Amino acid sequence: MTEFRTGTGWDVHRLTPGRRLILGGVEIPSAFGLDGHSDADVLAHAITDALLGAAALGDIGQHFPDDDPRWAGAGSLQFVRHAVRLLGEAGYSVVHVDSTVLLERPKLKEYREAIRRELAGALGLAADRVSVKFKTAEKLGPVGEGRSAEA
Repeated sequence: MTEFRTGTGWDVHRLTPGRRLILGGVEIPSAFGLDGHSDADVLAHAITDALLGAAALGDIGQHFPDDDPRWAGAGSLQFVRHAVRLLGEAGYSVVHVDSTVLLERPKLKEYREAIRRELAGALGLAADRVSVKFKTAEKLGPVGEGRSAEA
């Protein structure tokens, strides 16, 4: 009998001027980026947590603490690859990822395929097994006010 597990992940980062905006490993041209210890890729962080959660392997903070200098400025796709390796060691494999980014601006639709390809590569999947959706917050709350992004 095949066992299927599902994990959920969520992350939020503050938007700040002068930082690069990285989502799913893709740099998005913008005057502001996500603030954090690593590259603050909110999408990769949420996916990492979902993968770890599906196999009850903890969360991203346990594996990549934000007070560890090794992860300062690190590319977050390596966190995704690490979670995939741990899943494999535990006897699991990733078959599909469905994700959503909440960001008021910039608009992201022209970056969807690039993000899917980058995530698929890190996940060891075909791009047609990676879904990335984009939503705004309709000008409500910190995301809608342009102060943060969530995934």
